[in-house]
Amino acid sequence: MGSGECAEPKAPEEAKKPVPLLEPRDGLPPVIETDAALTEATSKLAHGEGPVAVDAERASGYRYGQRAYLVQLRRAGAGTMLIDPIACPDLSGIDAAVGDAEAVLHAASQDLPCLAEIGFRPRELFDTELAGRLLGYPRVALGTLVEEVLGFHLEKGHSAADWSTRPLREELLRYAALDVEVLVELRDALAAELAAQGKTEWARQEFEAVLAARPAAPRPDPWRRTSGIHRVQSRRGLAVVRELWTTRDKIAQAADMSPRRVLPDTAIVEAARSFPANHAQLIRISGFAGRQARRHERDWLAAVALARASADGELPEATGGSIPNGPPPAHRWAERDPAAAARLAAARAAVTAIAERSRLPIENLMSPDIVRRLSWDPPQPYDEQTVAQALAAHGARPWQIELTAEPIAQALAAGDRDAKNSNAEDSHTEDSQTEDSAVADSEPPGAAES
Repeated sequence: MGSGECAEPKAPEEAKKPVPLLEPRDGLPPVIETDAALTEATSKLAHGEGPVAVDAERASGYRYGQRAYLVQLRRAGAGTMLIDPIACPDLSGIDAAVGDAEAVLHAASQDLPCLAEIGFRPRELFDTELAGRLLGYPRVALGTLVEEVLGFHLEKGHSAADWSTRPLREELLRYAALDVEVLVELRDALAAELAAQGKTEWARQEFEAVLAARPAAPRPDPWRRTSGIHRVQSRRGLAVVRELWTTRDKIAQAADMSPRRVLPDTAIVEAARSFPANHAQLIRISGFAGRQARRHERDWLAAVALARASADGELPEATGGSIPNGPPPAHRWAERDPAAAARLAAARAAVTAIAERSRLPIENLMSPDIVRRLSWDPPQPYDEQTVAQALAAHGARPWQIELTAEPIAQALAAGDRDAKNSNAEDSHTEDSQTEDSAVADSEPPGAAES
């Protein structure tokens, strides 16, 4: 093209096309696998500036548990670090080196537990996924936000890879490095949007809540989460599920394998429906024919036999033996407590309206569980102060309480009024029908015709 020629203007679609991120800007760093390399990385991060982008890769679906198999960090002035936490399992030195610097993570609640296991515990947090939710983005996956907010395209095809393999392939390391490449840049853009929408304080409180969250208590009957368990109709069948699930869990933990790679849930459910008693009956169930499952055939048959021989008093209850903590399922409220059902409908409508006005997902404005609990067992009287106290007791943050306490109080009161009016109308209708019936019964034959 000559010097006097002008480039043709790009079509709007071409101009908006995201720029692919294919290589880390500083090149692919080596994996840190020795104490000496970790010490050097720690020094670089300590002399860096500003927030620290952090990510961790696990081997969900491949290994037992949720430990980290690669940790990525990036800080201005320090560059990107790829750390092998199997070779270097103590990151407390890095934790001390970055001090109170803000850690920038995406979906932090997923990575914070495995990072804490290796000594990295941020004191200040910016969660880009949570920020995206508060800003009303309909899709908040990292690749989507980077594309929509920054105009870059991140390849996300390796998110479900087996990160426990060694050595890690170069394409996996490149993918991991790029995950923290623009994380601080995304953080800055989202922070500006939060400020523009007046949601900076909301985000600060939410980030603090993520950091302060305690690990979930172990489930009393974790085997009840077996996929397809609803197809098991008998208590003895549930006992088979329980024994097979427990056996599988022990085998998976000892082998450091994902339980479902040892034996799929579908096989457990089918065994609970057919009660296999020998090799021939067991291998008719496809899940037991896999290589891993075949190694433990004796264990599976022993588990089924134990369930079959259990006394009736040892069988699990069909609906779960633990006492429920909280209100019953909402679909039963109309029969059990019509007033509570009316309160719930009104409270949900109020929260939905606030969420729509604030451009928030409903669950980020107020936990549905909190709304159910207040509707089932509401504070008395229905006023802003008592509802605010109840919300705080259930773990709502101050910004959520400020937005919702008064509307929820009004909704609870309105729900009660609606229920009372409905009862009064039903009573009036029944009385009228009773009176009409009584009059008809008292009239002599032929009176209505005369």
